[in-house]
Parts: sequence; C-alpha cells; structure tokens
Amino acid sequence: MVSVTEQRLEEQSAEERILGGLDPEQRAVATTLHGPVCVRAGAGTGKTRAITHRIAWGIASGVYTPQKTLALTFTARAANEMRQRLRVLGAPGVQARTFHSAALRQLQYFWPQAVGGPPPEIVNHKARLITEAAQAMRLTTDRATVRDVAAQIEWAKVTMLTPDTYVQAAEGRDMPAGWDVRTMQRLYQSYEDLKADRHLIDFEDVLLITVGILEEDERIAAAVHSQYRQFVVDEYQDVSPLQQRLLDAWLGSRDDLCVVGDASQTIYSFTGATSRHLLEFPARYQGATVVELVRDYRSSPQVVNTANRLLAARRPTLGSAPDTWATPLRLVSQRPAGPEPTWNEYPDDEAEAAGVAVRIRDLIDDGVAPHEIAVLFRTNGQSQAFEAALADADIGFQLRGSERFFNRPEIRQAIVQIRSAARTEGADRADVPQQVRDMLRSLGYSDRAPRSDSATRARWESLRALVSLSDTMAARAAEKDETLSLAGFAQELERRATTQEAPVMDGVTLASMHSAKGLEWDAVFLAGLSEGLMPISFADTPEAVDEERRLLYVGITRAREHLVFSWSLSRTPGGRPNRSRSRFLDAVLPPASGTPARRRSR
Repeated sequence: MVSVTEQRLEEQSAEERILGGLDPEQRAVATTLHGPVCVRAGAGTGKTRAITHRIAWGIASGVYTPQKTLALTFTARAANEMRQRLRVLGAPGVQARTFHSAALRQLQYFWPQAVGGPPPEIVNHKARLITEAAQAMRLTTDRATVRDVAAQIEWAKVTMLTPDTYVQAAEGRDMPAGWDVRTMQRLYQSYEDLKADRHLIDFEDVLLITVGILEEDERIAAAVHSQYRQFVVDEYQDVSPLQQRLLDAWLGSRDDLCVVGDASQTIYSFTGATSRHLLEFPARYQGATVVELVRDYRSSPQVVNTANRLLAARRPTLGSAPDTWATPLRLVSQRPAGPEPTWNEYPDDEAEAAGVAVRIRDLIDDGVAPHEIAVLFRTNGQSQAFEAALADADIGFQLRGSERFFNRPEIRQAIVQIRSAARTEGADRADVPQQVRDMLRSLGYSDRAPRSDSATRARWESLRALVSLSDTMAARAAEKDETLSLAGFAQELERRATTQEAPVMDGVTLASMHSAKGLEWDAVFLAGLSEGLMPISFADTPEAVDEERRLLYVGITRAREHLVFSWSLSRTPGGRPNRSRSRFLDAVLPPASGTPARRRSR
C-alpha cells in the first residue's frame, strides 16, 4: 500500500522530471492541459520540447490517457523523434503520426464496414498514371512535365478541388508545359478515371476518403471520437484545407486541441499549406490560451539578430492581400555571442562554389565536423557547382531533398546483400564492420574516397554511412560486453528504413532551403543570393515575394553559430556581370557596393 507521503514524493519527482527544465513559457504550454491552446513558436525556441512535455505531464498527472492522445506532424522523421522523446519522458503509448499515417490506419480499419470489399491499392508514385493519361490525350510529356502535373493534382486535392471545380480556382496559376487550364483539367479528370478503373487511390485520396467516411457515417465518427480525446498538431502553419477538414472531423464538437506553429516559417503554399488556420485560431476558438515562445536556444545572438532584421524590414506593397503577413515574433538568443555573419561576392557561379569550398575547408581545419556544415540554395539545380567544388577539394558531401536515403539504389542493394548474408552459415562471426565493408566493395565502396565525378562521390558517401553505422553499433555493443551480429545489424537497417531514420553521414550537407526546414547546423552557407534566385524570378506577386523572404528566414535560422551569405555577378566565367545581390540582403548586410564585397571575397 503506497502512503500519501510516498505518493506525493512520486508526484513531485514526476513534476521535476517533466517540468523542471522548462523555461516559463514552455512550462505554461506544458501545464495548460485543457484546450484550446495556440502556441506561436519561433525557430529554435524548443516547441517540440514544450509539446512533448505537455503530453507527458498530462499523462503523469492523470488528465490524459496515452492511447487516447494523438500527436500529429508532417514527416515520418518528426513523428519518430516525437515518439522517442515521449518514450524517454515515460509516455510510450501515445500515437505520434503524420496526417497521412493516421488517416491510412483508420481507412484500412473502417473500409470493410464503410465501403465493403477489399481496400484499394495505394499508388506510391503518380508518374506512371499521369504519363498514360497524357498519352491517351496525345500530349507530349517529359520527366519535368510529369512532376509539374503531379504537383498540380496534389495542390488541387489538398485544396479540395475536383476536376469539375478545378478550372475556376486554377485561373492564373502556371500550368505545366505551357498548357491552358482546360487541358490540365482534362488531364486531371483522365488521371482520376484511370485510378477508378483500376481500384487505385493516391495519398491525397487517403485523406479525402477518410474525411468522407467520418462526415457521412455517424457510427464510425463516434468510434473515432471515442478513441481519441486529445490532439496536438505540430507545424500548424503548414496544414492544408484538406488536413484542417480532417482534423475537424477527428475533433467533432470538442476543443481539446493544442496547435504549434510559426507563420514566419510558412514556405509551402505551393503545396496548399496556409498559415490562415494558425492566425485565425484565437478567433475561431474564443477564450483560447495563446503562448509565445521567443527564447531561441539554437542560434547565437548574431544569427538571431540577422533573422529578426530580415523580417522586420518587410513592408507591405501595393496589391498585397490583407492578413497575409502576421507580425513576426522577435526572437531573443539564449546562447553566448558568436561571430558576425560574413558575406562574399564572386564574379561567377564557379568562383562562388570554389570560394565556399575554401571557407568550408577552413572551418573543418578549425574543428567543425563536416556533418555540422550545410550549403543551402534556392533551387536544386544550383547544387551541381558545389558538388564539383567540394569533390575537387576532397570534402565529403551529402545531397538532401533529392531522394530519401533508404530509397537510393545503392542502399537498397546493400540492404538486400546484408539481409541475405545474415541468413547464411557463419554470418555470426564477430567482426560485423569488416563483413559490411567486404560486402559493400562490390557496390563501389572503398577505404579511400574516390576522386571522380560528384555522382560517384555521392554514391560512395551513402555506402560509407552504412559502414560508419556498423562501426558505431559495434562499439556500443562492446561497451556493454555484447557482440553485434550481422542479423542484428540487418534488423536495425530494416527499422531505420521503416521510419526513414537515415544514419548520420560525415559530409557537408547540400540542400535547398525548402528541404532544410526542421534541421540545423553549426555553420550554414546561404549561396546564390542574387536577384532572380532569391527571390526567385517567378515570384511575381507581393504574396510570392513575402514567401521568398520567409524562405530566406528559414535558411538563416538553420545556423547555430557561423553564417555566410554569398552571390555571384555572372552565371559563367567571363560572362557579363549583370546580376545584383538579393534585395533581401539590404536589411542584413552593409549597403550594396562592389568594393567591400570584393575585399571580403576569398
């Protein structure tokens, strides 16, 4: 029998463990257990910490039931991180999922009673069906066009437009391959017809059908409402109208909802994401608790002040739509002072890439780990020059945003080999790292980095990441007086592939600013910051330019300490220097002038 005193001590221990390390604002989030709650959280302010500790405290205090709590986010990586944090905090039973994962689980469960028969197969990639639909219409498509068509269809669906309602809403949007909106509408309809004929659905259909079932079948809606009582939504500035409608269906008439987001990081409007739901939350839920997190624990004061100046310099322009720009949070760094951001102007793209490689080599020589350095740019097409420059400088790198690590051909082949070898006789010999090295040699791995083209180098870096993971796992096993088996290593790879938890690659990250969202590094190089690239040339409305400013803000706030801006005056060596630096840099750098920029160049 537990005494009252022992129970109080236990409660105090839980309170100290869960709430003890939070700042006042984070603690306010964690202890406000009844919704609605709206958290405006700036970059690096510990929003994930605040909401996971809120869930853990709700469970520890008996207010929440783990199995009845649903935490929603936008990527499998973020959901996995949330589950790991909750497990450490003593809340392992909470469902932390993406919108799609949660909806798919419900759809598969309720399909037999809602629709009947076997559930449809999910189309992982739209390209094949789009190509077939285009060919039936005698339209010529290439890979880029198919990708643009897929993006148009996805935008239409998340904004809940059918082929019948698409034309009016899509007027004014850029169409793939220069087609008119009617052609795109017919292609959209043809794509939908092919899916229906073959009993297929795509990822957007998962959300649409789940919404339809919940709105039309009261019994199923009641079952879902009974299953989930509390909801937490991370990155709420990125929800689409369709995701918001699904969230409303999950909630029903209840308001036990906590949302977390930052309107200044809304950078995915082209996919249907909108910060409108975040901005209108207090008006929609009268009496909602609103908490602002502004203490930045990620970046130095110099980086934070640069980010603040960029947003503060924004001025509404003629034609700006009302309520498209929320008053930005002014962040306050909690870290010691660091170096001032630096900037470099170069004569051409090749010189810029070479100059960035030199600066990166300096940082590595000063002790900064390569995986703590990133080069960020506006478009994926800008990466090639930096790939070549880093390869020439014998600096390892990894590409982010082009293809998921576990989807890469060499990684899929490696996992097949490792899984097969783990089943053979004698696979349990002790030296797993050496076994992994031996197997990967047939796929292009070597003990020394290849001095060849960037594609070969990127492939080698991927394989080296598996080798490093085997070394790390073997070392951890040895610390526990255990032995790593090849079967155990294969199981870990399977687990990571399921959760898309890529191993850390000890190379400089090359990524677009969009794909860098949610990540951070000690040193960030923001490259290619010239007019036409930042803001991008097709940002031809005030709202589009505003989003480009927010995108640069996201890039700046990825840096913990070192921040370097750069741009070039010409695309090719010897070309006419007709470029100018981005207008956004006027707020954060000295007045535009060639002389000081050249003086700072290397």
